[in-house]
Amino acid sequence: MNATTIAPAADTIASPASLTNSTFAEIAQVLRRHDSFVVLSHVRPDGDALGSQIAIGLALQQLGKRVKVWNEEGLLEKFSFLPGGELVSLPPNDSEDFDVVLALDTATRQRLGDNVLAAIGSAKVWINIDHHPSNPRYGDLVHIDSIAPATGQILFELLRSQDLPLDEAIAENLFAAISTDTGSFQYPNTTARTFEIAADILRCGIDVGRLSQQLYESYPRRRIELLRVLLDRMRFDADGKVASFSLPLATANELGVIPEDNEGLIDHLRAIEGVIIAAFFEELEDGKVRVSMRSKDERADVCEICFRFKGGGHKLAAGARVLGTLDEVAERVLEAAVEAVKAIND
Repeated sequence: MNATTIAPAADTIASPASLTNSTFAEIAQVLRRHDSFVVLSHVRPDGDALGSQIAIGLALQQLGKRVKVWNEEGLLEKFSFLPGGELVSLPPNDSEDFDVVLALDTATRQRLGDNVLAAIGSAKVWINIDHHPSNPRYGDLVHIDSIAPATGQILFELLRSQDLPLDEAIAENLFAAISTDTGSFQYPNTTARTFEIAADILRCGIDVGRLSQQLYESYPRRRIELLRVLLDRMRFDADGKVASFSLPLATANELGVIPEDNEGLIDHLRAIEGVIIAAFFEELEDGKVRVSMRSKDERADVCEICFRFKGGGHKLAAGARVLGTLDEVAERVLEAAVEAVKAIND
């Protein structure tokens, strides 16, 4: 597949005008020309993944298109309040054909999920819209903006610049996408443009207080019970510069937690004074360990660490799925993390 890619230089912030003159016009033409669409995002979806999927699904519906929105996990419980969430479903057992496949916020094609990929028959066009610099640019029409802090921000620019539908429900999903992927506008990838877009989204009529409460103040009690256990098992390396949690499968089953419950818990480690790299190791049923990493310093590049283990992401936030036992994987990854933080002072 031939890919057309727009990737702004690392020291520039893309303006609305430059984005309008990019692949956005081509993407909008495809959205208007074709009739059937399936909108996808990555396994273990976060707010950016699901918010982006629902937003584009709603916009395509308003254009009169036939739309399916699939995710390997379906709609997560904690995002069930999002307007249009009922669009999100598990992929069917039998494959279906589409004019267009839209892959959003997914760094590699395989992270769309085995069941999702198996459910796609033929497709005339694959569109890949993402903000992960490790994205290999799979697809026929590709827009990768590694400066954007969230895929939701890219989609806002697309919808606004190309005069595509953007109502209150769509705006609410885009706000959820941007807010969650910027740590509620706290992470260093948040730009002035991000705040400008957030202001424009508020002008669409969303209730930011209600939405933020649903995003950040409505956790189930089992999540807090999990946090209590993890805090009791914290590990520190490199004189406190590397902090980590490990979650055995047996512990997760005993507590009755579900995978989405541990999302964001790594931020408790990242917030500790002196910690540069935080890591979360979660034992999975398939003999693999899910690795999530965060960094406070771009010189301690967690994307590079995860890339060694066939993962990827951003310099300050990355992940991987690694075959091995929980203890083995944790030791290997932490060894690399310790090397990374020590190299800063060398």
